[in-house]
Amino acid sequence: MSSNLKKSAEKVQIELNKFGFELNVIELPDSTRTAQEAANAIGCTVSQIAKSLIFKGKTSQNPILIIASGTNRVNEKAIKEHIGEKLEKADADFVLEHTGFAIGGIPPVGHKNPISTFIDEDLLQYDEIWAAAGTPNAVFKLTPQILVEITKGSIISVK
Repeated sequence: MSSNLKKSAEKVQIELNKFGFELNVIELPDSTRTAQEAANAIGCTVSQIAKSLIFKGKTSQNPILIIASGTNRVNEKAIKEHIGEKLEKADADFVLEHTGFAIGGIPPVGHKNPISTFIDEDLLQYDEIWAAAGTPNAVFKLTPQILVEITKGSIISVK
């Protein structure tokens, strides 16, 4: 099955297989680069898209992963309360260096190095959510509870 996936999507599928859940990467003909595009391609609401956003700690320069509901904008001041430092925007090179994936397809798991992860509490209201799977048109379906388990993320308000 996974041999038909693009290399980055296959890498995510291999990682997902390690968790023991039935999580299957699918590649869609349409772009899933943005939350709106993903929702349109999948046929779900934008708020069911779990968008993986990489930031950089201003002082530590460490990557920070925030998995936000597709309709939510991350309030960087609110996040500072949880991580103890200001956030900076991460550029494409920083994201690729730390995750191994390009912006537009960053999955919640399978990164080059462990990344501190925070999950938007708004995702918990859904029975199913969708996350990127390594390419701008690869996604996988999961539950918010599985997302928390596989990322070991802390649940916070990102707004």
